[in-house]
Amino acid sequence: MSLSPILSAPFVIQLHALAAVLAVVIGPFVLLRRSRDIWHKGFGYVWVIAMGLTALTSFGITAQIGPGPISPIHVLSVFTVWSLWNGVNAARQRRIKAHQKNMQSLYFWALGIAGLFTFLPGRRMNTALFGESSMAGFLVMAGVIAAGLAWYLYASQKAAARG
Repeated sequence: MSLSPILSAPFVIQLHALAAVLAVVIGPFVLLRRSRDIWHKGFGYVWVIAMGLTALTSFGITAQIGPGPISPIHVLSVFTVWSLWNGVNAARQRRIKAHQKNMQSLYFWALGIAGLFTFLPGRRMNTALFGESSMAGFLVMAGVIAAGLAWYLYASQKAAARG
């Protein structure tokens, strides 16, 4: 493991990576806390800012995947900004179920799926965490995301069964 691929990257990539890691780390804490709890609210604000910063800085990162400087992953960034707006508005309007559903799906899609693409062979984060074992990083992250999704589905079914 070496952080040199991230530390030698342009500033926008460093900021993007820092915000994304912060959002990944804070996310479960915010999602699992009780609503209206002071810790949930405080860390929720930090999470929304980190997610917004992650989405916005992605537009400064170009890839030659699609036509021009915009790649298909940038569609996810637009979705993220839109979902953050909707999720925060739902909370302000006291539509808690809509807020919860919005933020949970945002965590999975924007961090889980985009995170999986971040660990494709040859990408900076994959190289930083797993070195030259390029496929290992992708497989480990796919396993982590699959386990997280399985746990989420199990917890959701258990909560639905309780009423």
